[in-house]
Amino acid sequence: MFSCLVAPTGQIVRSGAYRGTRGSELLQQELLKRLAAARFIPAVHNHQPVIAIFYGTVKFAVVNGEPRLRIFANQQLAEVDKETDFIDPQPYVGQHSKFTGLHYPETGSTVAVTGVVELALSVDAKGDLTNMQVLSEEPPLLGFGNAALSDFNGAKFIPAFRNGKPVECNVKIPVYYKSSTESVESE
Repeated sequence: MFSCLVAPTGQIVRSGAYRGTRGSELLQQELLKRLAAARFIPAVHNHQPVIAIFYGTVKFAVVNGEPRLRIFANQQLAEVDKETDFIDPQPYVGQHSKFTGLHYPETGSTVAVTGVVELALSVDAKGDLTNMQVLSEEPPLLGFGNAALSDFNGAKFIPAFRNGKPVECNVKIPVYYKSSTESVESE
């Protein structure tokens, strides 16, 4: 799985890969290398290009002795397994969206901690967030779940698509928080 912060120009500002299966390290490295040079068609809301987060999954398998690589525009495992054309909703920055990106919480820890939150989102066919809840957060009790709720509160989305048409959806997305400092040193 991977996500990208895509600028209104289509350039990728930041990307990350995660939840790879055992033995997929080389595929992950190649994915990140290719994403660094990739250019996407920008997300568009109200006829204007916007900054958005794109969620995707790369699936590699050997089928009948032949390598098979598929790239999906979603992270919903049931959709990926069925190889559907479902596209995840994409939170965007600006216009009427209150989403401004991810903000690392004050954890109270003296060391840099990476946090992961699994969010369940319901988004209607217009891109409005209708429900949101934290399914899990690691590590617990450091504020990552509350940070995710705060970051996505009031977010607007490019809606999910199926068969080329916007659709209502219920999705799960991982939200990763990494401190801007590698570690805090004490004297």
